[in-house]
Amino acid sequence: MIVPMADGNVFTPPSITDFFPDAILTIGGVDIMTRINLAQVLATIVLVLLLVLGTRRLTVVPGRFQSVLEFGFGFVRNNIAYDLLGEKDGRRFVPLLTAMFLTILFMNVTGVVPGINIAGTSVIGAPLVFALVAYVVFIYAGIKKHGAFRYLKNSLLPGGVPIYLAPMIMVIEFISTFIVRPVSLTLRLLMNMMVGHFMLALFFAATNFFVLSLPSLMGVFSIGSFAMGLLFMLFELFVAFLQAYVFTILTAVYIQLSLADEH
Repeated sequence: MIVPMADGNVFTPPSITDFFPDAILTIGGVDIMTRINLAQVLATIVLVLLLVLGTRRLTVVPGRFQSVLEFGFGFVRNNIAYDLLGEKDGRRFVPLLTAMFLTILFMNVTGVVPGINIAGTSVIGAPLVFALVAYVVFIYAGIKKHGAFRYLKNSLLPGGVPIYLAPMIMVIEFISTFIVRPVSLTLRLLMNMMVGHFMLALFFAATNFFVLSLPSLMGVFSIGSFAMGLLFMLFELFVAFLQAYVFTILTAVYIQLSLADEH
């Protein structure tokens, strides 16, 4: 939406078109990469480089860089994997959960990086891939432990359900377990990152408008919008971490439910 002003200037707020940017790399007439894809690639490269460089020369007494990496690994291991799955099962899934947490976190953070300004998880492709990985893993974990028949029985028919309610409960549990879980994982991450981009873009677009398009006395409003933009950047960093944590811990919860004998 474009808001016209009396002097002919316009204020263009952020819109859904921000998530459909023009291609920055085209090969043979086929769009290969957009700014959002670039954010995803850069986040992945930076993460891989940090992990490779940080673990190449491990020492018994860690330096600062190694300590930061160990803190990240330990956070996922102790507060998510072991806490929810126990040490035995948690050890099996620590690599997956750690990779998921760090990748989502780094892609989320690109939303506040100057020059990129949009999260790699703000289009449905990335959240959907992470959700499908979680979906496959918790089903695999349940089938591997219980076998397909018993896993489905545990998932669809909780113990103690009266026989006359069994068909209805099975339908509800099927929708809840095998449809709602991946959909909710995808949409929760996607919507939070989209809203974060809208808010940041709105504050800084308003700052630009107040400074460049309004009379000088009106430019004082740019101070407030710029300050709010900076504060919201800090909040968005917190949201980036929180959403990576929530996604990972829900994945661990779903794995734990699949491994449980009855639920």
